[in-house]
Amino acid sequence: MRLTLKRFLTNPWSLFALLIGLLAALSPLVVLFSAFDFESGAWSHLSQTVLPGYIRNTLLLMVMVAALTLFLAVPAAWFSTLYHFPFSGFFAWALILPLAFPPYIMGYTYTTLFPHGGLLGAAVVLSLSLYPYVYVIARATFARQSTGVIEASQSLGSGSWRTFFKVSLPLARPALVAGVALALMETLSDYGTVHYYGVDTFTTGIFRVWFGMGDSAGAAQLSTLLMGFVLFLLLAEQALRGRRRYHISSSDRPFRKRPLTPLARWGVFGFCAIVWVAAFGFPLAQLILWATDVWHLLDTRYLQLALNSFMLAAFAAAVCVAVALLLVFGVRLFPSRAMNLLLRVATLGYAVPGTVIAVGVMIAFTWVDHRINDFYEAWRGDLIGLILSGTLFGLIFAYSVRFMAVAVGSIESGFNKVAPQLGEAARSLGAAPGRVLARIHLPLLRPALFAAGILTFIDVLKELPATIILRPFNFDTLAVRAYELASDEKLYEASLPALMIVLVGVIPVLLLERGIRRMKT
Repeated sequence: MRLTLKRFLTNPWSLFALLIGLLAALSPLVVLFSAFDFESGAWSHLSQTVLPGYIRNTLLLMVMVAALTLFLAVPAAWFSTLYHFPFSGFFAWALILPLAFPPYIMGYTYTTLFPHGGLLGAAVVLSLSLYPYVYVIARATFARQSTGVIEASQSLGSGSWRTFFKVSLPLARPALVAGVALALMETLSDYGTVHYYGVDTFTTGIFRVWFGMGDSAGAAQLSTLLMGFVLFLLLAEQALRGRRRYHISSSDRPFRKRPLTPLARWGVFGFCAIVWVAAFGFPLAQLILWATDVWHLLDTRYLQLALNSFMLAAFAAAVCVAVALLLVFGVRLFPSRAMNLLLRVATLGYAVPGTVIAVGVMIAFTWVDHRINDFYEAWRGDLIGLILSGTLFGLIFAYSVRFMAVAVGSIESGFNKVAPQLGEAARSLGAAPGRVLARIHLPLLRPALFAAGILTFIDVLKELPATIILRPFNFDTLAVRAYELASDEKLYEASLPALMIVLVGVIPVLLLERGIRRMKT
């Protein structure tokens, strides 16, 4: 159904999409507006002292993480997809498990290897934690590549390595670039790891200016530059892809893994084993070892931390899933450029670091709270206190903006598997859109809704920068407690909340692996 301007302005679905889009854009716009306040003088001080170091360290960290994630992920994905070697079935899914580790928690376990921290330590830890973003996409891409194309290359005299570099790798290039872009966006968002390893980046600078100097304008200016890095990353990803198109034709025959020579089999096994042990086995064993020495410290405080974390994650996941469901359904009802644009605006938060979103939310909500208190004081001669800033509402709002894309992606995938004719037939019989959604789509979308909810849940559970900035006074989560204890060098005690986060995070990772297996052709 064509959506004219008049119909757009009177249609509740399009107005809802417009409202969500404006709310999603609120935080970045507030940060950009606040960045033009140069009266504080912080910008002059920052630009002359620490800013060059922030830029240099951030760029170096991005380059190192990009190189290391590719080195770890691409060979592992190629080997586990195409070849038989000892425990190849185990490594196929086990190499995804590091996604359950927040980078800052993995960083705590590697203090013995990198006792003095530094840029190298931060880059290695971030790469070990984030390489699954590339591995997941690369493995799915290699699995869908045509068997005929690979066999044709080998029949022309190309060996396995030449086929990999000349055929499979170029075909997978767009997917690999997208995976690296995701890993780098997470790198730009990271605070716990770089702070713990003493690396001065934009995120540590924002926290220093915000909490140390109490300068919201300076924090907004650094946040604007950080958004500039993200924009540069997204534009670079588009430029690298350009107008190239890599078409992969599905094979008519089942994809069969190939055998390797005895030496190659054990070499591949050794590579995959080293990657898995370094990224998951060792950090998990270290946390368990530490936790066995302090398990007696478990008390009702940790129960409260767990309840706080689960409550926030569950509520934010429910909000994201509900809003995403209505947005995607609205686009399906009234497909148009405007509706698609609003849907993309609503998901931009995932490309904006959590620190930037938190700064924007805090500035905007603080301004609103001050205006409400001014009005209430003029009316009743009293102050009403904080309503939005420093409350759980602000925290849930930031989570929803940050992770809306996760829910939208899963639900869009679910809708794509539902024939549009089902809804059209119901509407032609007089069923209202809400009834069509409740009676037809919801039952068919249960797997997608469940996946969206659980993936959003674990992302919120691991989120650190936004939680530190926006949490109410005296309100902690497992992530915040683990960070605080580790910052005080109480690594043994930090292992308790850290281990809780990791063990919970394994569940959605395994569900992700199950979905990847179904994608194979």
